[in-house]
Amino acid sequence: MKCPKCKSDFEQLHTPLGDVERCTHCKGLWVDIYELEDVKPIAESLDTGDVEVGKEFNKIGHIDCPVCPNNQLLRMVDPKQPHIWFESCPTCYGRFYDAGELIDLSEYTISDFLKKFSVKERH
Repeated sequence: MKCPKCKSDFEQLHTPLGDVERCTHCKGLWVDIYELEDVKPIAESLDTGDVEVGKEFNKIGHIDCPVCPNNQLLRMVDPKQPHIWFESCPTCYGRFYDAGELIDLSEYTISDFLKKFSVKERH
């Protein structure tokens, strides 16, 4: 499989909690939806990319699913942590997280709880 953001190859990471694909260049992660909750506890060992690089690649939109041919991924926002934007396939429900996003998603802190209220106030 190829990374939907930088078109580099994915490497498959086999863990006791599920398999994840990681881009060999940008270090973005492809996670099957049914494995997402299982791999959150080991996010630090999977999400090894540079957060700043991930932020740059996060600006790229309109990308295709690496699994489903000719399917564009949808930009999604995590409801508990609205600062995390990820891409999801409407067919296979796989998700792409840029470097740093899976670790951030796995760490729901008091700061994230408070951010949720500040986002609501701005709207």
